[in-house]
Amino acid sequence: MAGECQNFQENLKSCNCTYASCTHRGICCECISYHLRMKELPACCFTPEVEKTYDRSFKRFVEMCKGQ
Repeated sequence: MAGECQNFQENLKSCNCTYASCTHRGICCECISYHLRMKELPACCFTPEVEKTYDRSFKRFVEMCKGQ
């Protein structure tokens, strides 16, 4: 729950997730756990352009890194 995270407000300042109904926004430990269970990475691992595609796969992460 958002109120339980001591860093919630600070985390929100740097969260680049554009998925409006995400229940993990600002709760990094939940976000990372969720995305790893889904075999993907959280938004903060991607550039804004790639994040907007919602392709959070490891494959897309590697492709993004190769392109830089």
